[in-house]
Amino acid sequence: MTVPRVRTAGIVAGLAVAALTLSACGSASDKTSAAGNPAAPGAPAGAKNAASATSVQDFGGMDALIAAAKKEGKLNAIALPRDWANYGALIDAFQAKYGIKVDVENPDGSSQDEINAVTQRKGQDRSPDVVDLGNAFALSAAKQDLLAPYKVAGFDKIPEPQKDAQGRWFNDYGGYISIGCDAARVKECPKTFADLLKPQYKGQVALNGNPTKSGSAFGGVYAAALANGGSYDNIQPGLDFFGKLKKAGNYNPVESTPATVQKGETPISIDWDYLNAGYADEFKSKGVDWQVNIPADGVYAQYYSQAIVKWAPHPAAARLWQEFLYSTEGQNLWLKGYARPALMGAMQEAGTLDAALSAKLPAVPAAGAPVFPAPEQVDQAKKVLTGGWAQAVAG
Repeated sequence: MTVPRVRTAGIVAGLAVAALTLSACGSASDKTSAAGNPAAPGAPAGAKNAASATSVQDFGGMDALIAAAKKEGKLNAIALPRDWANYGALIDAFQAKYGIKVDVENPDGSSQDEINAVTQRKGQDRSPDVVDLGNAFALSAAKQDLLAPYKVAGFDKIPEPQKDAQGRWFNDYGGYISIGCDAARVKECPKTFADLLKPQYKGQVALNGNPTKSGSAFGGVYAAALANGGSYDNIQPGLDFFGKLKKAGNYNPVESTPATVQKGETPISIDWDYLNAGYADEFKSKGVDWQVNIPADGVYAQYYSQAIVKWAPHPAAARLWQEFLYSTEGQNLWLKGYARPALMGAMQEAGTLDAALSAKLPAVPAAGAPVFPAPEQVDQAKKVLTGGWAQAVAG
């Protein structure tokens, strides 16, 4: 997939209340799967090998994990755009802290691209070590037995609905669907889904990708459904809304990216609030007055999930990467990218959350705590979208 910042995702069925205040393959050498490797170098006597360690204590402690990961010296990652939720800073900080090179393949890929790479490269040294997946895809990957059980040090503090009991996946960062708008090009920026149907927005309203493939676009349709009498059991009103938007001439089929935003090709973009807020910062010096509003008539939030590949060629580095992402440093780096970290509530209680960064998050309408769909509701919504999206915006 070549569209920047398009990440395929499902929806999580839960949320930290405090966190949201209210939720391919080319040829490769055939090497033995990491699951068959002996104990990783640096592990103390009697410790499990890195590929079977289910916690840092199980491995033999953080010092042993760090030593083993440094000896591996590399982490294979995939589909991590540097300008997505501050991933660039997270990667740079991890490399600087541990001296481990992070190779990111296909940075603008989707969750399905990640799963394809994992399944097609089993036992190869080019297999991804870790994946960042939309929750529905994390559930699917776990069912396919692609993921290694591992519980980071802060696992118990991740809200129950946001993690697999076995530790095969756990949510990390998330945000709300929002409406971004170039106020220098749009006289009056829309603040709700209802506003988007107004005639002055002809040809201006875009999504970040195709909702049958893109998590943010999928979320945009779900939010539109909530704004138009639908529910998590019924996403059809969301498709109907975009059909009306198309008929009115307001729907812009150009998939929004940082480049299209800067050039003014997508002056109104329905996207995650952390991406839209990032645009506001990124392009302010370039004359783009990008305003961000979370629509009160379609409040919808979602998290992305982290996981370790079962046959990760660098199993110690994979586990150290997860420990870093869920450390205070890592969680605050998500926050710096306007994403709400999974441990936000626990960090607020512990006094380790960066309050200044938290205060900069886009305001959420005072509509109470949003209710999240169950995995089976997401599966049904995806089926409806797959079968009806092209027809909804045809013509």
